[in-house]
Amino acid sequence: MGSLHARGVSVRGHGGPWPLTHHCLLPPGKEGPLATLRFPFARMLLAALLLGLSACSSTPPKRAPAQPATSPIHLQVVRDALSFQGIPYRWGEETPDRGFDCSGLVQYVYGRYGVSLPRTAYEMAMSLPPVDEGRKRPGDLVFFNTTGRPYSHVGIYIGRDRFVHASSAKGEVLVSPLDAPYWSDHFLGLRRPHHGPGSIQAEGMVIGRWIP
Repeated sequence: MGSLHARGVSVRGHGGPWPLTHHCLLPPGKEGPLATLRFPFARMLLAALLLGLSACSSTPPKRAPAQPATSPIHLQVVRDALSFQGIPYRWGEETPDRGFDCSGLVQYVYGRYGVSLPRTAYEMAMSLPPVDEGRKRPGDLVFFNTTGRPYSHVGIYIGRDRFVHASSAKGEVLVSPLDAPYWSDHFLGLRRPHHGPGSIQAEGMVIGRWIP
């Protein structure tokens, strides 16, 4: 059996071996005559109350904003590029043994995972799809104008507004901050190499050299 009280509902069932009791506050202004009402179908009322409370108290979980996914291939590229820190800068070279220029480093590390890129920074920029700066992710290529010519330098974005590159000024492969005044002033944009079908293939292209 159940009863209504001045500010709440108390429902008790006695039809089974275990008494069922449920309490629920009534909204302000609902007191008064209801306090004297009694309900003979306590179990039915209890089930309805529990169903209503469950529906009212359920809040859809909040979903975190979607973040651009980074594929394993791009993370491996970042790892390998970072492992070459300290390798000397050598214009026109593209191996750890002989050194790297900027595009030689990028071409080498992506080539290890089956992604064939053009040899020069300019050709890479012209061949790959652009990426909005707000959606950059590790493994993207960052391009700069460092010689008065567009897309004359390239590096690999590694996250946290930093990139790894072969620097002619510093004479080696190193990590630099994108937000440093020099790099932010000369920044031109991003590109994203693709792995698998549809990736850029360098076979049959005229391989040139670009002074990074």
